[in-house]
Amino acid sequence: MKRCSWANPKNALYLRYHDEEWGVPLHDDRMHFEMLILEGAQAGLSWETILNKREGYRKAFAAFDPAKVARFSDAKLNKLLEDPSIVRNRLKVFAARGNAHAFLEIQKEFGSFDAFIWGFVDGKVVRNRWRRLDQVPANTPASDALAKELKRRGCKFVGSTVCYAHMQAAGLVNDHLIDCPRHAEVADLER
Repeated sequence: MKRCSWANPKNALYLRYHDEEWGVPLHDDRMHFEMLILEGAQAGLSWETILNKREGYRKAFAAFDPAKVARFSDAKLNKLLEDPSIVRNRLKVFAARGNAHAFLEIQKEFGSFDAFIWGFVDGKVVRNRWRRLDQVPANTPASDALAKELKRRGCKFVGSTVCYAHMQAAGLVNDHLIDCPRHAEVADLER
């Protein structure tokens, strides 16, 4: 199968992520929270590094339950800095708690984080038709607006590039290259 060129064929976890998850329209708040934490953790690192540590993150961050993460004490967060199964960056680990608080506030205001984030694409998948990886943008006006709003609400590690990566992963945009079979398969999954 010809895949998007970024999918590392030597890493089964990476291929499974590309083939089964990346770009599928997501409407589950817990998964949105997971992607928010993981995309923020990835800032400055490779996505492959984060995928390889994903199970560690699930254990460390209470299966990405935002209500539980919002209650993490400083002591709990400091203990996580000793856990080699996650990226032990103090700012990123502590940001998860603040992001959880903001996430819960967004849920209260909009009914769900899903309703909030899909509003940045008017509730419809942006279906791009890129032929080459170098055509795929690192950010867009929609990701700029999302980043600005998340920062306004107190989130950290949510720059426009991180937000665009979240939008790609969560299927708000279909950025599979058009010669990748997943481009059409994901399009068939849209609302």
